[in-house]
Amino acid sequence: MANIKLSTQYKREHKKDYGHEKIEILYQDQWIVVINKSSGLLSVPYPGSKVRTAQSVLEELLRKQGVLNSKYKPYVVHRLDRDTSGVMMFALTEAAQKQIMNTWHQMVTERIYRALAENPVKNSQLPNSGLIDDELAKNSHNVGFVPKKDDLDKFGHKFKTVPARTHYKMILKGKTHTLFELSLDTGKKNQIRAHLAAHGYPIAGDEEHRAKTDYFGRLCLHARTLEFNHPFTKEHLKFEVPEPSEWEDYVKKGDFNPKKTLWSDTKIKKSNSKNELQLGQKRLSRKDKAHLNFIESGKKFR
Repeated sequence: MANIKLSTQYKREHKKDYGHEKIEILYQDQWIVVINKSSGLLSVPYPGSKVRTAQSVLEELLRKQGVLNSKYKPYVVHRLDRDTSGVMMFALTEAAQKQIMNTWHQMVTERIYRALAENPVKNSQLPNSGLIDDELAKNSHNVGFVPKKDDLDKFGHKFKTVPARTHYKMILKGKTHTLFELSLDTGKKNQIRAHLAAHGYPIAGDEEHRAKTDYFGRLCLHARTLEFNHPFTKEHLKFEVPEPSEWEDYVKKGDFNPKKTLWSDTKIKKSNSKNELQLGQKRLSRKDKAHLNFIESGKKFR
């Protein structure tokens, strides 16, 4: 059995719409559909998975419309992380998918994200706006991060990295948190989360990058705006869904005595570990423990 994140296990037990998250169709024509995806819903299935996704929910809606068939159905053109909410697009024909993917960087003129992030414990070197261009690597759990110069993988080799560029500006600065607006030159896995965490601003609710606050019970990252030239009609389209208004209120108020996050609570960790073993998960060997990834061992992003 694969490891289950503590936050995921908690949501299974307490999140009212867990496994029933919805999407909202913002635009639909014969070639494309634009949706608003809920946090907690996978964009597309991973190999071998039958879990509910934005793609499968969209198929259900098209089926109810009576238009779903082998040639008119959702085709993937980009993704949002499971816990990221917001605007995303699907192609509705194979030809549209090919056209969009071949011209993505030319047709898409703006993708804006908003993120609610924790302030650094120490003074940050980030100015109020700028570009983060640290190269990204992936750890053994396929999580994107910014490696330090001396970081080595479990085989003792330097991590393979890829270029990544994130433009940012601080929309609202509070005593404990900051609201960021971000746009991407590159769309690498976990790019925004990794870039902000590497500079001392982990996104609230980000278990993977060891955030210390989880007031909203979700990753506080939202794809707010998608603006593009239609791949066939050439019409300029813009879709915008604001992030939750509570995020701004939270920044203004501050969170000076935050509750422990699930992933930092030792008691919950021990309880979860026992439950996983009861479900048939093998106890880690010394060799496996030695290869625990950098995030779980707590040796990075400090």
